[in-house]
Amino acid sequence: MRPIDEDDLDETTLVGIRVSALAAPIQRRLQPCLVVLEGPSVGLLVRVQGQVTLGRSVESGLSLNDGEVSRNHAVVHAGPGGAFVEDLASRNGTFVNNERVSGVRALQDGDKIQLGSTVIVRFAFVDEVDTTFQMKMYESALRDGLTGAFNRAHLNDRLVGEVAYALRHRVALSVLLFDVDHFKAINDTLGHPMGDVVLRGIVERVQKAIRASDVLARYGGEEFCVLARGTALEGAMVLAERIRQAIAGEPFRADGHALGVTVSVGLAGLHELGVSEPEALLAKADEALYASKHAGRNRVTIAR
Repeated sequence: MRPIDEDDLDETTLVGIRVSALAAPIQRRLQPCLVVLEGPSVGLLVRVQGQVTLGRSVESGLSLNDGEVSRNHAVVHAGPGGAFVEDLASRNGTFVNNERVSGVRALQDGDKIQLGSTVIVRFAFVDEVDTTFQMKMYESALRDGLTGAFNRAHLNDRLVGEVAYALRHRVALSVLLFDVDHFKAINDTLGHPMGDVVLRGIVERVQKAIRASDVLARYGGEEFCVLARGTALEGAMVLAERIRQAIAGEPFRADGHALGVTVSVGLAGLHELGVSEPEALLAKADEALYASKHAGRNRVTIAR
C-alpha cells in the first residue's frame, strides 16, 4: 500500500464522511441583545426585537432599579437599517463608549451604553446558543439551589420595584410570609434529606396555587414569601388559605415515610397598612407570621 500523500487529504474519507465536510462551519443567526454589565440585575440579557426601553419603570423592556436612572431613560432600536440608541431627556444622561448621546446615536457590536454614572449595558449581536446560555446563567443566579424558588436577593430587588409601582399607580400589593411549623423536629427525627423533600414539595405545591405573575421566593431556611401584585387583602386572604390547604391537605412522602406538614402565614397589604417602604411592609408580614405561630400555628393572620 502506498503512503498517503498530502495532496490526497482532501479526498480522504473518514467513516464514510469526507474530511472537508467535517470542517464546514455551522451557520447561526445573530440577534441584537442588551447585557447588563454594571448596576442592578448584572448578567441580565434582553433581546432587542424592534425596540427596547431602558429605565427605572417596571414597565420598561429593560427595568433597572437604580436612583441614577430616569423612569424612561433611553430607548434602543434595532432593525434592517441598523441599531441606534436615543436618550429620552434623561436626568443624568446616556453615554456610548464614554461619549454623551445627544439625540440619536448609531450602535456597533460591543458598544457600552452607560446610564447616569452607575449602570452600564453592552449592546451585542449574539447567536441563539450564547443567548440561551446567558439567560440560563442569569436565571440560575436568581434561584435557590435546593427548591428552585427565587432567592432572597431577587426577592429584595423585586419588592423594591413592586412597592414603587404600587404606590405610583395606586395598584394593590400584598405580601405573604409563611413558615413551616415544627421544621426542626422534622430534621431531628427524620433527617435533613426528609427536610429537603418537604421544602422542595412545598415550592411545587405553592407554584400550582399562585399566578404566573406572583413571585415565590425562599426567604431563609424554612421560610418563604409570595409577592402578589394587584391583589388586595381580601383576595390575598383567599390565596393564603389556598396555600395553607395545599400544604396541609396531603402528606409528603419519601423513603417509606408519610409526613403531614403545616405552615403558619402572615399577610400584609401595602395600601391597607399605609406604609411606603419595602422593609416596613415585610416587617408587618413578619409580625403577622409570628402572631400565627403564637396563636397555635397552621393559620393565616392579617397584619394590622
